[in-house]
Amino acid sequence: MGQRWRELLFAHWPLDPEVLHPMIPPGLTLDTWEGQAWIAVVPFRMRDVAPRFCPSVPWLSAFPELNVRTYVRYQDKPGVWFFSLEAANPLAVRIARQLFHLPYMDARMACIREGDAVRYRSHRTHAGEPPADLRMRYRPTGPAYLSRPGTLEHWLTERYCLYSQAPNGTLYRGEIHHAPWPLQPAEAEWELNTLGQCHGLVLPDTEPLLHFVRDIAVGVWPLQKLP
Repeated sequence: MGQRWRELLFAHWPLDPEVLHPMIPPGLTLDTWEGQAWIAVVPFRMRDVAPRFCPSVPWLSAFPELNVRTYVRYQDKPGVWFFSLEAANPLAVRIARQLFHLPYMDARMACIREGDAVRYRSHRTHAGEPPADLRMRYRPTGPAYLSRPGTLEHWLTERYCLYSQAPNGTLYRGEIHHAPWPLQPAEAEWELNTLGQCHGLVLPDTEPLLHFVRDIAVGVWPLQKLP
């Protein structure tokens, strides 16, 4: 599957690994940087979502998305573990839940450009799930650059697979391919953020580490069952 991610913000907070360990399924290892775990809130806008060699469809292929994630390993391969993924497209939510075993949820969302800034709104509406809201405004504050290997920002962002778990407990890995992230420094104004609370997490009362990405093309491969 091909897709583009537009107007994306990485907002990262450090967390005590002991808080996140119980939330990671057996078979995966919580990944840490110098003994510190990290959690991220990632709002962005999906574009051109379609199977390879097929045209995108406007009513299915473009919608806001919002992720809450942390970082894990399976053996020696680092990747991403999602606590939740919200999208403003009910059909895309159901396809992703079925095909990728990811906790996608319905939400009422808006992602609006305001000059060089983005105003983002999300209200979870998924039946049977706790409420969650995000209201914020963010923008880049400097030119794009590539992170250097061995730095925290490279460790946080340059990950090329996701892990998921089926209802029967089976673990899967999905490969993700794209060019290195063209990161920009960023700033954000937070009006409301309850995404940690809905997962029983308390985000630190400190400014998160922020990075903005204007646009990146992504390829997503089918899931592979892990032994």
